[in-house]
Amino acid sequence: MKTQYFTATSLDGFIATEDDSLDWLFPLGDVNDTSYPRFITKVGALAMGAATYAWMMRHADKVAAETGSPWPYVQPTWVFTSRALPAIPGARLSFVRGDVRPVHAAMRAAAGDRNIWIVGGGDLAGQFHDAGLLDEVIVQVASVTLGRGKPLFPRRLANPPLALVSVRQVGTGFAELHYRVPKTATPANG
Repeated sequence: MKTQYFTATSLDGFIATEDDSLDWLFPLGDVNDTSYPRFITKVGALAMGAATYAWMMRHADKVAAETGSPWPYVQPTWVFTSRALPAIPGARLSFVRGDVRPVHAAMRAAAGDRNIWIVGGGDLAGQFHDAGLLDEVIVQVASVTLGRGKPLFPRRLANPPLALVSVRQVGTGFAELHYRVPKTATPANG
């Protein structure tokens, strides 16, 4: 079982625009050409931040048109938020706040032998890293730049660096990079 941060980023390191838009992402390729279809079958629990959850709520109609449900996940999901958010009907949601460690323990119990997916955002993935709980980073680097926005991983990771496991081209719009997070990493925020 692994805790994995799987996401897409612009070439200059942003996972969304400043106003949380992903409109730049969808024209670049088909998700079915990526490793996502195989990846999601091995996921037993999800963690996401409030901005990611809010994006899902704002786009529930589009998600339902594409997947048949306003909530596309069957796995239990923990939403990290400091504010009250409405639940999406039919979704297995827990709204939590604070330290990721006790929540991670609950997620592990729910996931069983399956993986935990840190859906987004970058700061939430950073909190799992800071707690020594992040095992892998899988990032699809898009062939666009945004100039500014929500950072992929707002942490300094330099010593030791992430260990590259694989690189894969996805169409003409993405390079998929798979990294292992060394357990000896000592993060330096900044």
